[in-house]
Amino acid sequence: MHVATASRALNPDTRSLVSSTTAERVLQAAKALDYRPNPIARSLRTARTETVGLVIPDLTNPLVPPMVRGVADVLAPAGYDAWIVNTDNDPDREIAQIESLRDKQVDGLIVATARLEHPLLEQLHDEGVRIVLANRLLGAGRIPSVTADNAAGSALAVDHLVALGHRRIAHVSGPQTLSTGLVRRRGYLHAIRDHGLPEDPELLVTCAAWTEEEGARAFGSLLDSGVEFTAVVAGHDRVALGCYDALAARGLSCPGDMSVVGFNDMPFMDKMRPALTTVRVAHYEVGAEAARLLLDSFADPGRPARGVLLQPTLVIRSSTAPPA
Repeated sequence: MHVATASRALNPDTRSLVSSTTAERVLQAAKALDYRPNPIARSLRTARTETVGLVIPDLTNPLVPPMVRGVADVLAPAGYDAWIVNTDNDPDREIAQIESLRDKQVDGLIVATARLEHPLLEQLHDEGVRIVLANRLLGAGRIPSVTADNAAGSALAVDHLVALGHRRIAHVSGPQTLSTGLVRRRGYLHAIRDHGLPEDPELLVTCAAWTEEEGARAFGSLLDSGVEFTAVVAGHDRVALGCYDALAARGLSCPGDMSVVGFNDMPFMDKMRPALTTVRVAHYEVGAEAARLLLDSFADPGRPARGVLLQPTLVIRSSTAPPA
């Protein structure tokens, strides 16, 4: 039997090219010999390793596991494995991790660490590396991406608070170097204007990172400033939990003294006291759609870059109520 015939029989994608009798003989012989395909040898022949690099900012972030699961669930049936690297939000570590993935000859990258200005990703894209951005965007918009409609999510939060009767609504935003921080703030401002509410710069504070500590610091400074407001839209659930801490430290209650809305609907937000009203982002779908876009780029390398916006929803719980 010719080597090529045996190879076709062993490959599920080409098995139909040989007769069923021949395929069965080859499979039985492979089983008897305990034969396993050599992926390294195959990659030398096909110039593909059937692996994808997944670059994430923080493994401890509860939003990451569903996104990773979405990526893996789409890649696996297509015959691809994911190599996961964690950057800890450190640009130098990110460079080293991406170079490590390139040394492993991954076929493409799914990157969840993008900043608005990100020369490394722009350079890789210009070099022909297949990249899809997940959950964040580059300012230039030249690379395929999947993210939630963050502006619409902020508008949902403001609409809900206005419907409850709030008129002085603050916003604790995230880093303005990230699309998530920038666009969520922009959505808040647009919604305030749409409702005819006054735009007060004193009601805006910014966190240096998406953390509880930064949320407590930024929101605490707003509470201590003396500016009047009855509700706050936090740019992230972790920031919202920091708002809870700042309120408790000052003897204030939620929602009695202050309504709080988060963003993302992280796991266990319904178990908080009070349970957090928040904008839900389907992070599993973000990962799954990013993997689909990358597979599409493998199949059609000349396909123009496109961005996918997933619609968020508002989950109303007990952290919001009419103003006292």
